[in-house]
Amino acid sequence: MRESGMASYAALSEKSVGRKYDEPFKDERLAFERDRDRIIHCAAFRRLEYKTQVFVNHEGDYYRTRLTHSLEVAQIARGIARNLHLNSDLVEALALSHDLGHTPFGHTGEHVLSRLMKNYGGFEHNQQSLRIVEVLEQRYPGFDGLNLSWEVREGIIKHSSAYDKAEIAAIQPYAPEERATLEAQIIDLADEIAYNNHDIDDGLKAGYISLTQLSEVELWQKTFLKIGKKFSGLDEKRHILQTISYLIGELIHDLVRTTVNNLERYQIKTLTDVRTHTTNLVSMSPAMEELNRELKKFLFSRLYRHFKVERMRVKAERFLTLLFENYMENPTLLPERHQLRFERYGKERVICDYIASMTDRYAQDEYKRLYEPFERA
Repeated sequence: MRESGMASYAALSEKSVGRKYDEPFKDERLAFERDRDRIIHCAAFRRLEYKTQVFVNHEGDYYRTRLTHSLEVAQIARGIARNLHLNSDLVEALALSHDLGHTPFGHTGEHVLSRLMKNYGGFEHNQQSLRIVEVLEQRYPGFDGLNLSWEVREGIIKHSSAYDKAEIAAIQPYAPEERATLEAQIIDLADEIAYNNHDIDDGLKAGYISLTQLSEVELWQKTFLKIGKKFSGLDEKRHILQTISYLIGELIHDLVRTTVNNLERYQIKTLTDVRTHTTNLVSMSPAMEELNRELKKFLFSRLYRHFKVERMRVKAERFLTLLFENYMENPTLLPERHQLRFERYGKERVICDYIASMTDRYAQDEYKRLYEPFERA
């Protein structure tokens, strides 16, 4: 099988650097297609269903989780890739794997583990995602990890946003002097488009932000008024959802148009041209970046720092810290299969892996098992 219909600067399976381990395959799937399928079927991907995006899972069935967020990123990223004639299998694999290493309770969990692991090698969720696909998943004979293609692993560790950026040392095996593929560059912005707009939906549904507050945000209000003119008499729920849909569409359109202009301006013809360029080529226009920045500032101050979100953050920080400290003092509390890894990876790293892998619900249950005297062990 061969890939066709792609741009000359797209990343192709047949030109992949390859996998770490040679293995016999039972079928003829393309490399990046196989990678995507392995990610979907791994345990870490399933656990994303019960990991926080903004709202803890038990707060309601409506709200996004890390799993639904990853699916939304994949949908947005595939649309962008299709418009740019890039490799949609690679894009999808990267979108579905970009949050595998996230902790319970979102960025709170990451901050807690980063603080607690400061003297033991640190913690950062992109590095943890890479660790999962290279070491922690145990599904195949002959090797640990998922044995993904080099380009997928590179895209995972080079994923970057305002919140996430791996340390330089972690990127060393993955050509740190080179830009990632265009497919990997897409994920950074598809991630942002997804969480900004869907966090608005969740925030409005929860009552943590209001349409009156959002009217202060130019990008939102401009689109909201456009929908009102296009669909007169629309009820509020549909008006909101259509505004979010159109807003995502506008951001994607701007990103595609700007990226095409960048590729033409810098005469990008090959993947080598992409990798040796001085900056990322996938981007929004300066005007849209400014509007999007205003939206992000609004969400940070009005939603992510809402007092109810803050209450959960403080609680999560306290009991994740207690779990870590208790395991450190009493490592025999961990299941035996994890204790057997101490010698190979070190007690601290194994404890960190164990906590990072927890869902919100499992972490809360584990806290009760360890600290409530009438809870069964």
